[in-house]
Amino acid sequence: MSKIYDLIIIGAGPAGLSAALYAGRSKLSTLVLEKSKTGGQIVITHEVANYPGSIREATGPSLIARMVEQVVEFGAEIKSDDIIDVDFTSDIKIIKGEKEEYQAKAVIIATGATPRKIGCPGEIELTGKGVSYCATCDADFFEDFEVFVIGGGDTAVEEAMYLTKFARKVTVVHRREELRAAKSIQEKAFANDKMHFMWNSVVEELKGDGILETAVFKNVKTGELTEYHADEEDGTFGLFAFVGYVPHSDIFKGHVEMDNWGYIKTDENMKTNIEGVFAAGDIRPKALRQVVTATADGAIAATLAEKYMEEKF
Repeated sequence: MSKIYDLIIIGAGPAGLSAALYAGRSKLSTLVLEKSKTGGQIVITHEVANYPGSIREATGPSLIARMVEQVVEFGAEIKSDDIIDVDFTSDIKIIKGEKEEYQAKAVIIATGATPRKIGCPGEIELTGKGVSYCATCDADFFEDFEVFVIGGGDTAVEEAMYLTKFARKVTVVHRREELRAAKSIQEKAFANDKMHFMWNSVVEELKGDGILETAVFKNVKTGELTEYHADEEDGTFGLFAFVGYVPHSDIFKGHVEMDNWGYIKTDENMKTNIEGVFAAGDIRPKALRQVVTATADGAIAATLAEKYMEEKF
């Protein structure tokens, strides 16, 4: 029989690490399980200027490194394992990983979400060959090239501005006629000489022989198609998509209540419909998906999980 932890946290992004910090400080035996890279989406973010206190060292990796250091310092364990199934039917929750099976009195789901695909022909084939979902990872490949950014929210516009440090021209393609990003972000974008905008437009198709060479854009109001061809000297261009996220919730289907998009429903205390099971961060429905809201979720979830265990066990 495996050790029964007080708390198991599935996911080591900002929400999971924040929960682990609070749980560790409360002397709960805590295990964090992460299948891939500690930190989640934030580790591929070049700048975290809107997280309180992150002024001088405002990169995603540096922020996560400090979080991990804190978590370990307060006694929480972090293990790498891919969770393939769960059983929440009993007081002791069972988490089944590819490597091991784990048990806990309470569980916090903090598995986050990944970038949503555009969904057009050619996208999958040309991913990594001109199509990207991470400006920090791939911006330097497009030094002095032209780049398109798909999306109109905070992330899309912020990443587009980051790309202007590398590309000679960045065009934001948005399906509406105005951006959804915060006004302060819009003001900076409109003031940037390298930034251009294609309104009421979506990507219809991407083409290229082993590398991105052509993008077909469609005006959603007129139906008109416009083809952009890579400059002959460049041979290619960049297309970065920031059109939302897909929650990592498949393994929890049938175990906890979700909304129509696959996000795990919680109340304001991060409680799911299953006693002893909480959710935090981007995996739950919320108006703002940022590091600051994820860490707040994690803190609340861990605190309420502790109260649950005090009353239950």
